Amino acid sequence: MTDKLSPTQMAWRAAQDIADGAYVNLGIGFPEMVAKFQPPGREAIFHTENGILGFGEAPAAGSEDWDLINAGKKAVTIKPGTAFFHHADSFAMVRGGHLDVAILGAYEVAETGDLANWSTGPRGVPAVGGAMDLVHGAKTVAVITDHVTKDGKPKLVQRCSLPLTGEGCVTRVYSSLAVIDIVDGHFVLREKLASLSVADLQALTGAALRLEGPVADLDVPAL
Repeated sequence: MTDKLSPTQMAWRAAQDIADGAYVNLGIGFPEMVAKFQPPGREAIFHTENGILGFGEAPAAGSEDWDLINAGKKAVTIKPGTAFFHHADSFAMVRGGHLDVAILGAYEVAETGDLANWSTGPRGVPAVGGAMDLVHGAKTVAVITDHVTKDGKPKLVQRCSLPLTGEGCVTRVYSSLAVIDIVDGHFVLREKLASLSVADLQALTGAALRLEGPVADLDVPAL
């Protein structure tokens, strides 16, 4: 399978759905790139668990200030109005329901909206970190992920086999092949690469894909 979106293109597509003025937490990895692609005329307010609200995109290489980092230890820039606060206050924002959107990576997403994104098993990382708080504190939870694993196994499945981050929390998946909503315990296909048939996409998906109306082409810039 050679025709798929890059992580940058997935991040661009996810950014198109963020409303102006939304408070947004971006997970470590692919989701961090979403901050680069705010559509013209819209401005999201980005939050990171280590205590920054309203930061900007990553600085140019060589101009980093390593006192200014996000939860993934990546350098960020500050903008007028950026706020700094204690780690506990940051989690109070998360747990208090003050974030509009959380965009996270995933190892598996189930058709029920369950998410597994912190451990691949006994030898995985030792703790779930802030993701468990985010998936139950944010008003909307979306995922950016490759559609399949490196060895070609589906990451969108009927039931997660890996330790869960949260149950019934994901509502939209931006994959390397498609945009899929989770509605009433089912994957609903909204967009797909034009080069891929629905049957081909279904063969790479571990649960049934429902069609509710026309499926749009997943068009993104070359980036």
